[in-house]
Amino acid sequence: MFNSAIKAGFYAALVSLFLCAPARAQEFAPAEQKMMLEKIQAYLNNITTMKAHFSQGNQDGTVDSGTFYLRRPGRLRFEYDAPKSDYIVADGLLVHYWDNGVKNYSNAPIGSTPADFLLRKKIKLSGDLEVAALRRPEKNTLVLTLVESKNPQAGDVRLMFSENPLQLQKWRVADGTGNVTEVSLSTIQTGIQLPATLFIFKPPKGFDTDWENTR
Repeated sequence: MFNSAIKAGFYAALVSLFLCAPARAQEFAPAEQKMMLEKIQAYLNNITTMKAHFSQGNQDGTVDSGTFYLRRPGRLRFEYDAPKSDYIVADGLLVHYWDNGVKNYSNAPIGSTPADFLLRKKIKLSGDLEVAALRRPEKNTLVLTLVESKNPQAGDVRLMFSENPLQLQKWRVADGTGNVTEVSLSTIQTGIQLPATLFIFKPPKGFDTDWENTR
């Protein structure tokens, strides 16, 4: 499992989106909401690969940026810009995290991390996750809030989409203690070829032995 610092950084990287939706955000009638959720679920499942620039808002008010890569199922990479130079790699089994600031490596099974939802072979907006809300806070913007079915008080994941065309723009993860981190995407490309080497974790030169000792 991640230590507390690594876990905080990982949540920061995977955690999602926008500030709270306005109180007068439009809600949907049941039939329309069902149709919209089916459309969102189909869109997410149709994403096979993605590359985007990301900006990450942290709990302490700082902002980090870098490049995000996704290859479903099971694989992603967050590569932070210098001077931070951290990176996170999901290789299909584990999520690996390199904290360049303290030269520390950690990992966790994908299923125990916030990466799990996006990396599943089949994404479902039901089951262990349930829809808490779907709103249209402003024109051409949809906000979907998901919670754990068995423990809705543990926090939530909010996904923000542009509506026409439907496209994931931001995500936000809040844990049960009130910690919130947001990630915004830009320059989004989907359906592109991504080299398999992006999703293989390799420690920086000079730290190979330390990494081998943690495996």
